[in-house]
Amino acid sequence: MSELKSLGFGKTMEKKLRSVGINSAEELKEAGSRQAVLRLKELYPNICVVILYYLEAAVRGVGIKELDDDCILELKEWFGQL
Repeated sequence: MSELKSLGFGKTMEKKLRSVGINSAEELKEAGSRQAVLRLKELYPNICVVILYYLEAAVRGVGIKELDDDCILELKEWFGQL
């Protein structure tokens, strides 16, 4: 299993992901960015949409700047409905 730090997250985000049961890169990919954000919002209600972007980029194996505008818009709309 790949460690979360292999995805480029800082220690604080790694700790938060572990606190919601996501302990590896594989577990994040299995859960997906949206499920991960839902779990995070339960414990950290002030989490912002940018975290969703970073998680989605990690799941796709790309940098955040590589997410296309349609993807960002879709994620933003989904997050706005939470």
